[in-house]
Amino acid sequence: MNIAQVLHNQRPSFSFEFFPPKTQEASENLYNAISELNTLQPSYVSVTYGAGGGTRELTHDLVVKLTKESGLTVVSHLTTVGHTQDEIGDILKNYHNSGVQNIMALRGDPPKGQSEFVAFEGGFAYASELVAYIKKHYPAMGIGVAGFPEGHPGCPNRLLEIEYLKRKVDAGADYICTQLFFDNRDFYDFQERCELAGIHVPIIAGIMPIVARKGMKRMAELALGARFPAKLLRAMDRAKDDDYAKEVGIHWATEQVSDLVDNGVRGVHFYTLNKSDATLRIYKSLGIDNAAELAKS
Repeated sequence: MNIAQVLHNQRPSFSFEFFPPKTQEASENLYNAISELNTLQPSYVSVTYGAGGGTRELTHDLVVKLTKESGLTVVSHLTTVGHTQDEIGDILKNYHNSGVQNIMALRGDPPKGQSEFVAFEGGFAYASELVAYIKKHYPAMGIGVAGFPEGHPGCPNRLLEIEYLKRKVDAGADYICTQLFFDNRDFYDFQERCELAGIHVPIIAGIMPIVARKGMKRMAELALGARFPAKLLRAMDRAKDDDYAKEVGIHWATEQVSDLVDNGVRGVHFYTLNKSDATLRIYKSLGIDNAAELAKS
């Protein structure tokens, strides 16, 4: 199903993100997690691409498998990094022929060893160009783009950042999914700035529960500088060990989701890290069994 239709029909939407496994054990763990999370009846799921397009084939295989076997609406990440326009065209053609209807269009992070993004020769320099290309050649495909409530790390000019985001929307993006954040005030401010800039597509809030204190540093790296509120840091400091820290992280994420839903968020996207426990517990804490129930609450 096209993502625009999904977001129109389900308000709010609730979705999960996975990354392609690289080993047999990781693959088994992922499919166990997907099986457990599928009971929550997600609006859709997405599959990441990896820095520098490093998991291109793994992503394609997982996306196609989920599309054909799970009955889920699947969104495949696609980055401009390391690809010519012709290669992007081949990837999209393969997806189209495999029944994949939705793309998360991203510029992507620089490959390892490269500090700054450099457009690939014959490729795209901006995500907006990728969005326009998809819309031109595959107009029926649903397209998502990324948003940064705390600011894009590569663009310190916040006014210019919103202009760039609007270019992606004007090029044909159907929705915006945000990077993870831990203070809902940042998300609400981001929503307001988008509204002022004339951006009216659905904005989906990205949530990643903290499950271990050591994982906070990794989260900051994944989010390219995520801000941890002082209240959250104090709670983590009180935690005796990672078991307590996990409880704190899940409680914090649950409060975030509850507040977002109460304030009319268009959707919540859970960054699962290929695990099911934290997301299942958030749903349980909210007192619901699946996304349809949460949407009605």
